[in-house]
Amino acid sequence: MIRAGRRHHVRTLADLAAQQGIGLQNYLNQGYHQAAGFPAPISSPRARTLLYDAEEIDAYLTGKPPAPTEDVDQEHDEDLLDRREAAAVLGVVPRSWDVYKRHPLLTEHMVTVGGVEHWPRGIVHRYRDNRPGRSTSPGRPTGSGDQVPRDQLLARTAPLLDADPTVSATAVIEALGVRRSTAQAALTRLRADRIADLIGTEPKLSPDGAAAALGYPAGQVRRSTVRAEAVLRARRIAPYLADVATALHRAGWTTAVPAVQHPRDDLVVAVLVLDAERAPAPALVWDERYGWRTATSRRHPLTRGAAVPPDGDGVRYLAPGITPPPHALIAALRA
Repeated sequence: MIRAGRRHHVRTLADLAAQQGIGLQNYLNQGYHQAAGFPAPISSPRARTLLYDAEEIDAYLTGKPPAPTEDVDQEHDEDLLDRREAAAVLGVVPRSWDVYKRHPLLTEHMVTVGGVEHWPRGIVHRYRDNRPGRSTSPGRPTGSGDQVPRDQLLARTAPLLDADPTVSATAVIEALGVRRSTAQAALTRLRADRIADLIGTEPKLSPDGAAAALGYPAGQVRRSTVRAEAVLRARRIAPYLADVATALHRAGWTTAVPAVQHPRDDLVVAVLVLDAERAPAPALVWDERYGWRTATSRRHPLTRGAAVPPDGDGVRYLAPGITPPPHALIAALRA
């Protein structure tokens, strides 16, 4: 932390080396800054770039005691915090701060000192107290809606996961102003897709191994690994579904493409709307457990939870087996 009013006293290791007439690499190799009694950096612990207070360095080099710092334990709004310190104020990891800092309030007040980005403490506090989704208890109030449109949710959540593989649903809630169930579902979907992508390039990996390689904490990804296996099954069945769609198109019943869905994390289904005027059914549903059936609605072909609907009322199971040949499916529809 750079205390209020002391920005002009900040020195980098390159500044310290130049002050003593030593090349920077030689200064680092000799470990001058690691000598006993050398002043501690004013940058946060584990910071990549170390910053020092010039007055403390001068006192050390001349053998004089450093001048006392007034209000050493007092926080000031003009104190400058680096990314780790700012993240600590919000209670998040630094990689999450790398996303939050894009907010206009923070970009407007960001300053670079010694090549390191800093933000005034007061501005960080203001952002913390007013950021979207903040409430006195975790999650959004019961019955409140999401502040992010559904079609934008994954695109808005992905940068949070990019910045921090361990990002929690709580962090997504605070950043985007969505409900807990919405945040959890978005993280599950994104992690599952990325786990499946990695297995696609490294087939020997298990879902758990891919999750670990991506930095996802084991306690957060049980649903994601289950869904990743379903995503992989969906990708394997995609050529078959495309062949069926082509055959139905040739029959003059549809111009649509299969819409693969995961109504449950462990389930793969696909919907094909038969949009021709004289199609034998409004839509077809393929379920990896039961194969093909007709649906009575183009708009809502799936029943809630993808439970198996009862026979009758316009629902027919078509052709035996889970993946009957397209010609057998067409024959069953014409029967």
